[in-house]
Amino acid sequence: GRVVGEALEAGKHVLVEKPLCLDLTEADRLRVQAEASGRILMVGHLLLYHPAFDALMSVVRGGQIGRLRYIYSNRLSLGKIRREENALWSFAPHDISMILKLVGRLPERVTATGGQYLHDGIADTTLSHLSFSGGVQAHIFVSWLHPYKDHRMVVIGDSGMAVFDDVQPGEKKLSLYRHEVGWRGEAPLISKADAEPIPYDQAEPLRRECESFVKAVRTGTPPPSDAVEAINVLRVLDLCQRSINGGKEVRFDPRTEETIS
Repeated sequence: GRVVGEALEAGKHVLVEKPLCLDLTEADRLRVQAEASGRILMVGHLLLYHPAFDALMSVVRGGQIGRLRYIYSNRLSLGKIRREENALWSFAPHDISMILKLVGRLPERVTATGGQYLHDGIADTTLSHLSFSGGVQAHIFVSWLHPYKDHRMVVIGDSGMAVFDDVQPGEKKLSLYRHEVGWRGEAPLISKADAEPIPYDQAEPLRRECESFVKAVRTGTPPPSDAVEAINVLRVLDLCQRSINGGKEVRFDPRTEETIS
């Protein structure tokens, strides 16, 4: 945060790695500083620039899976183990940023738990559950104590399901399942469908992120991961951490941006 503030004070546009910082008050101060100086402040939420995520957004917003019901995301691997931050703050910003874009709003309730196995006070694995207005729910499972890499997001609608599996190559990375689940009288009715690959551009996400930063600098147009988006991600991280620390659900009012309990 200090380095970002110094760069803005020097009149520089800033692209900083996620998360923006670890404190909401400092993050808001940096946002105000950037706006007052007319500088671009962008955070590297890389997966927002993945062309497969763009295609996933189009599928969800275009109604191809119907009404959004549920999202789950796994970000698991063996390492990279840290002592400065826990697995939630290291891994979950990616998933939170994508979930907030897909749902289009902040959650109203958050419940999170964590397990500490390698170092006291540093969670190696966390499970966070987010509840949004309208009934949409999501959960995020992150761990750096997992036998293999699993970076997968599953988006469930009432007339289909989409899977973004970042470990898979090429056309297997993004799939649409037109499964339908309902009822015939008292009996559940499940209509299964084969996976359909969802086409997407093969552009390099990091290159697209850098191009977005350059475009923002040249035009003044806020990038997808601007300071406001970064603060929303930070706000959800903070709610999850509060839930882990307190061992209970944390309620949040997105209208006032205040924690209720």
